[in-house]
Amino acid sequence: MDASTNEKRFVGQSLARIEDAPLLTGRGRFLDDLDPLPGTLVAAVVRSPHPHARIRGVDLERARAHPGVAAVIGPEEVLETLKPFPLSLRAPMPYYPTGTDKVRFVGEPVAVVVATDRYTAEDAAELVQVDYELLPAVVDTKLAMEPDAPRLHDTAESNIASDRLFDFGEVDAAFEQAAHVVTGEYSFPRYSSTPMECFSVVAEWRDEADGPHVTAYSNFHGPFSMVPVLTGALGITPAQLRLIVPQDIGGSFGIKAGIYPYIALLALASKHAGRPVRWTEDRIEHLLASSAGSDRIMRFTAAVDGEGIVQALDVDFMENVGAYLRPPEPATLYRCFGNITGAYRIDAVRLRSRAVVTNKAPTGLNRGFGGQQLYFGLERLMDKVARTVDVDPVELRRRNLVPSGSFPYATPTGGIYDSGDYEKAVAMLVESSGYQALRAEQAAARARGELVGSGIAVIVEPSATNIGYVGLATPKEQRPPGRDKSGSTEHVRVTVDPYGIVSVLLGTVPQGQGHATVARQVVADQLGLPLEMVSPKVDMDTSTTPWTVTSGSYSSRFSPLLTSAIVEATDRIARTIKIAAGVLLSADPAELELADGTVRVAAEPERSVKFRHAAGLVHWDPGSLPDGVDAALYAEAAFTPPQATAPSRTDQVNSSLCYGFVAELVQVRIDPDTYEIAIEKVNAVHDAGTVLNPLLIEGQVHGAMVHGLGGALYEEMAYTDAGQPTSTFMDYLVPTSAESDFPLAGERLVTPSPLTRLGAKGSGEGSSMSFPVAVANAVADALSAHDVEITSLPLHGNVIHDLLSTSSR
Repeated sequence: MDASTNEKRFVGQSLARIEDAPLLTGRGRFLDDLDPLPGTLVAAVVRSPHPHARIRGVDLERARAHPGVAAVIGPEEVLETLKPFPLSLRAPMPYYPTGTDKVRFVGEPVAVVVATDRYTAEDAAELVQVDYELLPAVVDTKLAMEPDAPRLHDTAESNIASDRLFDFGEVDAAFEQAAHVVTGEYSFPRYSSTPMECFSVVAEWRDEADGPHVTAYSNFHGPFSMVPVLTGALGITPAQLRLIVPQDIGGSFGIKAGIYPYIALLALASKHAGRPVRWTEDRIEHLLASSAGSDRIMRFTAAVDGEGIVQALDVDFMENVGAYLRPPEPATLYRCFGNITGAYRIDAVRLRSRAVVTNKAPTGLNRGFGGQQLYFGLERLMDKVARTVDVDPVELRRRNLVPSGSFPYATPTGGIYDSGDYEKAVAMLVESSGYQALRAEQAAARARGELVGSGIAVIVEPSATNIGYVGLATPKEQRPPGRDKSGSTEHVRVTVDPYGIVSVLLGTVPQGQGHATVARQVVADQLGLPLEMVSPKVDMDTSTTPWTVTSGSYSSRFSPLLTSAIVEATDRIARTIKIAAGVLLSADPAELELADGTVRVAAEPERSVKFRHAAGLVHWDPGSLPDGVDAALYAEAAFTPPQATAPSRTDQVNSSLCYGFVAELVQVRIDPDTYEIAIEKVNAVHDAGTVLNPLLIEGQVHGAMVHGLGGALYEEMAYTDAGQPTSTFMDYLVPTSAESDFPLAGERLVTPSPLTRLGAKGSGEGSSMSFPVAVANAVADALSAHDVEITSLPLHGNVIHDLLSTSSR
């Protein structure tokens, strides 16, 4: 009997995070708390104040002469040593960690000053003189696509970095036969998740006999596909890079995936200084130049029959990726390719996807990346379809849902929805919210002049992305056979010491998700042990930790992938333990089970030995093991789903391993004087497959809602037409605990995934995808009597004021 058949005592329990105690007592070990390399100097970064300018010259001499300065590097030093970062597609838009020929956004690095302390480095940075030739800037996506727009990259023909057209199914026929054609154009804002800890790097360059070696400490969390990108720029191999991530990271939500250019830059600074160099970003730098989710313009057109059933979609995405196509972008544009039809049975899709460069900071991953953009357009469109056919928005969605008996369900774009019961989840939402009574109450309130409304969003939540989807940015003719990329692998290492203590080494690089807590629950159940006999360690050191290019913490991959790897590793450990116990008990290992810290005969539970004694035999008396049995209590497992394949020659791809489901109903009230929007209540139903720890899922769901709330009502990385961005929390608004404290009634539906070892799916991003549009739909409902259309976010009070003013004219 495999370990995985043991009774589950801990998986599914709401256990508190074991990671919290050091954080709550001030003993967290963040990178700025550490001094990992002796003799470290401190860097300051000189940044461009202009959105677009040619660099005519950089004078570093005054800064170099400043007392306490060890080195100053600029574009000349960058070009001398570094290569452009390898891009995710072929585009003549070279990207270095500093501007070289031009600067292309406010905040782009131009030079780095290295000194004995930060004060000296900052003072000397002011002595760097850059001679700029100012150029016209363009930040608007549509204007940037015009033939006469200011061109950011002189070697490119235009500002369109990628332009792909995809066609699946009988799209034209569906539109010819449609009873209704419904169109909407929507704009989703650029925003960040503003982690409490900003970017931080400590780097050392060493010239050794076999070439340069770089050691870097950074709060980078993956994807580790950026390691080859980083080493490609440094001109070294991954074996010559040692990347170490500290035990604690102060949040990221995807943003810190964009830190690797600074690792290259600080390594180069170390080469010139001859000593290790550290740099920690301040908040203004973070808002100016770190990373943010992309802003997207979307045009959705639906072919709809007389009953409101959507027969086909014609979609146009225009993605503003900022000044450079910084890897892993254009990931945001294609991450949801397999689930572009959402929770709906739509058989035909046409999609145009364009990635456009502008004079904004480069974009990157942001919690839910790609999902919140997609669903803002799709779910606003579904509300418009409901109005067109005069059907309640919940009923309209119910008619279009993928039927309950259809799983696994293949989407036209190649996605394979592994499990689900969308109809049941929506029925649960309707019942728990008292939907019919609520609609009647709100209609009566609106008749009295109150601005109240409710909005629904139903979405498919992808998790454990298949890196193959990024290949879609490249036409199939340019994807040579044998050079495809695919998969989503996660590693784990499990060992048992002579006392029976099980150590679990995770390379998932969490930032508060509770990976160690859940890993301990899974291992304890798999090996029938008490929790105190399991010691999880979260550690990422590329010289010692098992990792692949897909390692890291992103796309909600821990629950489906890492726990599956744990099951496979513990199954191997269990087999050896049972063989050892069989020797001690004179029993057939096949008749044994692991439970309560013992190994016992399943049919005679009183015949047992302690787990630690069986482990001790392997360590202390390996000669007693049967011939052919390795005397090793060490297992390293890598789990990757076979369904995660490269894009087909017809450009279809299963872009994720698992697909969960979220249905949310948001109730809002708008103040008639200030136009402030208040969230009155949220009802939600989530299906993330097998629930590993309900308490942690609740935290993930609420946190994702808060991030979605920020994008819906507050946060926007706004730029003036001249290219000057938001740079402080005075004008970049973030929801606080006051705005985040709304009543939430959540329920869970469980349809286990058949593709993962525990049936678990990811659950940390769904509400960050669904909540922005659920809020927008609720606001539109509240304003329904005023004939206004919500087509963009965030919905600040002045936006509501302008909408109502326009409608009253």
